[in-house]
Parts: sequence; structure tokens; C-alpha cells
Amino acid sequence: MTTTDTTPGTPLTDRLAGRHVLVLNWRDVRHPQAGGAEQYMHRIAQRWVAAGVRVTWFCARPEGLAAREVIDGITIERVGGELSLYAHVGARLAARGREFDAIVDCQNGIPFFAPAFVPRDVPVVGVVHHVHQDQFATRFPAPVAAFGRFLEGRVARRVHGTRRIAAVSPSTRHELRRRLGFTGPISVVPNGAAAPVTPTIPRDIDPTIAVVTRLVPHKRVDVLLRRVAEVARRVERLRVDVVGDGPERPALEALVEELGLQATVTLHGYQPDAVRDEILGRAWLTTSTSDAEGWGCSVIEAAAHGLPCVALDAAGIRDSVVDGVTGRLVPGPDGLADALVETLTALADDDHAAAVEDACRRWASAFSWDRSAELLAGVVLAEMHEGHRTQERVARADLATVARVRGIPAEQARAALRSTDQVVQDSDEVAILLVGCDEVDALAVLARLGATPVELRIAERHDLLAGPARRRAAQPVEA
Repeated sequence: MTTTDTTPGTPLTDRLAGRHVLVLNWRDVRHPQAGGAEQYMHRIAQRWVAAGVRVTWFCARPEGLAAREVIDGITIERVGGELSLYAHVGARLAARGREFDAIVDCQNGIPFFAPAFVPRDVPVVGVVHHVHQDQFATRFPAPVAAFGRFLEGRVARRVHGTRRIAAVSPSTRHELRRRLGFTGPISVVPNGAAAPVTPTIPRDIDPTIAVVTRLVPHKRVDVLLRRVAEVARRVERLRVDVVGDGPERPALEALVEELGLQATVTLHGYQPDAVRDEILGRAWLTTSTSDAEGWGCSVIEAAAHGLPCVALDAAGIRDSVVDGVTGRLVPGPDGLADALVETLTALADDDHAAAVEDACRRWASAFSWDRSAELLAGVVLAEMHEGHRTQERVARADLATVARVRGIPAEQARAALRSTDQVVQDSDEVAILLVGCDEVDALAVLARLGATPVELRIAERHDLLAGPARRRAAQPVEA
């Protein structure tokens, strides 16, 4: 294990420079089934490498890929299949655990149980995108599904203990607490996103819905198509473009024909990014009928194009849609058709559409991979016991307080606070997100800093996602 400069106030990714971090994920970005979880960790690891961190990644080895490869500076070591991978990784951890200054154990349903294989003083941080308790039954026979739920819940909770976890959304954190019973600190480290897109083509003259999604059961695109049949009777010249592929495509094509929607719905299948972006650029809105997500990546990607989202209120989606600002959350499928009709009708007004587009782009601009890399670095540093420079806070770990202060530079505040706190210079004020703090704790922290609070409030869901200065990114739009 190595040491490095950890000067307070420097970027958190820089404070990891010189360290050797191990990532455990069942796939890497070149795996044929790689998805959002792999992109999340790869984009963060890229930025760590650029800051001088040495990153090694253990994952499965599918046919046709080398046992060892360097991708974007990340050393990829592949071994075993989708299930045998776990035993192989356990053996490597037992033999090589001391090589690493920290381990990021990505729990895609089942974690690697890294703490069971490495010395106790090797820091391990879990990363969880969403809880899979319900999904095991959709992929495996009942006995196997029950065993998967047991491993994800009771065994993972016991092995991980009170070590820190990074969850991609407040919904995932809630599920980790409620369904799996995790008791240690859980930080919200959201996905990043591409920068908001400057419009290059006008939106379509006809009301158009664009959906970018994998065609898999839990996305419930069939629910959308059945409601589109009703919407098409009430909205003239309606068009629906679905971009994406998956095992549900044949059934969805048959459903389009059964409902007589051939002139309304186009299932484009997989498309290159340029084609996908052109389809999004022409659309009026997007939608989501998924039953649960860790985070709505496609919702934020659409928001970057200025598209609001009308969605069923589900875990993860309620985090990525700011209800009444960047879209609308609908309690259940029965209300979806009315919500789509009402939203499309409102968006027919060009001034209202422009205001909504601006709100969506502002919201999307709050998410970047640089910020995600910084936040996860803060969690890793905290587990390495390098981020605790204030006295112990007594509030529940999930509680957080937003403070806007004057009288102290942002860099001075950043140097004095924990690595899991967030500090943003916002005009002539400093916005701070203090984790593990209620208002009383926060006042004590600010007094020690010598900062004068001008606002103090308990953090809301979207503060945790977009940061303490998020209000400018999520202002209501006049109807």
C-alpha cells in the first residue's frame, strides 16, 4: 500500500492520487452485455486515472476477450464466467488483498463479499445501483431466486457490516435501508450525464414522443403502447418513436399490430448515438413506464435535449424527474393516457415548450461525470478515515442539511469539512451540503467554521442528487 499527499482543500480525486484502487464488477465496458452499471464505474475510474490513481478492475471473461487488457488507463483483469467469477475473485482477493489501498465492490444483485477475503484494515466501499429482490424471481427458478435474495440481503448485510456504501439515488438508499436492512453510512453518488445539447434541428411539427430504453420486461413498454392507443384517438398526428432492442421486441411488434398502431409507433431497434440524438432532438417529450430503476439515465439524457418526461411514479424515476418542473409523475397506469394528452396539449404552446425545455436542460446540467467521480472519491476517502476533520455528528447518517453561508471562502470550508460533504461557490454565497447533520448539528459545524448562515434547511431528495446549489436547476415552470 502506498501513501500520497492529502492536502485539505484539494480536489478529492487528486487526494486519491498515487493510491491503488481495485474495482470489482461482474462486467467491464467491453463485455457484450455491459450496461449502465459498467458505464458508471468506467467513467468514474477514467477520471480517477487521469488524476493519478492506479485502478485495477476484476470482472468476468466472456469468449473473445483477453484475460488482461488496459482500457483508458484502467487495468482490466478478466477471469471466470458469470457465476464462477465470484469464486475466482475471492481467491485473488485472499492472495492479493494487501496490494490495494481501497476496494470498490459493485453490487449488481450480489456483491463480491470483498470484506470476507481481505485484511480488516483494507477499506471496502460498496456501490449499489438498485435492489434486485423482486428481479431474482423474473430470471431464476424459485429456489435459486430465494438464494439470490438471501445473498443480496442477509449475507451481504452481515459481510459488509457498517462499511460505507454509495447508492446512485435516494430511492436506492431507501431500499437498502427498508428491504435489506443496511445500517452503515450510505452516500448518494448519482450518475453523470452528457452536457445539455444545443438544439440543431427544430422539433417535429407533429406531437412526438421519443423513448430510449432496453426492451426488457421490467421496462413495461407494453403498458405504454396500450395507453398510446387511447392517446392517439385524442391527439391528432401523434407519433411515438421507440429506440432500443431486447428480448421483448417481437412481442412488442406484435402488440403494435394488434392495437393498430403501425402508423403511430415506430420500433427503431438499436440505433447509433447520432441517430438516437436526432430522434430525441425532434421529439416533444419522453416517458417511462418502468416498474423500478436505480436511476433514470434515459430520463436525464432526454432532459439534456430539453425533453420533459411523463412517467409512472417508481423508484429511481421519481429521483430523475422533478415533478412539475422537468415532467410529471403519474401514480399508476390508469392515469398515464390523460397525463400524456394534457402534457402534449400544453407543449403545443411554443412559449411554454421553450420554458420547459430550458428547465430540463438546467436540471440535466447539474449532473456530470466529473462531479460523480469527485463524490465517489469522497466516499472512498471517508472509508480510509481521511475525511473526518470535524467532531462527530449525532444525527442519523441519512439526514443532511443545506446551508448557505457568507464570511468564509469555499476553499476554506471545503478544507475543514468531511470528504462526503459538498461545497459549492454560488454567486456571493457558499452553498454547503452537510451529511449526517440536522439543523442543530449544522449550526455547531458552521460556528466552528466562523461562517454566517443566511439559509438553513433539511436537504430534500433533489439536493442530494444535484447538490446544494440545485435550486437554480429546478425552478417551477409557469403553465
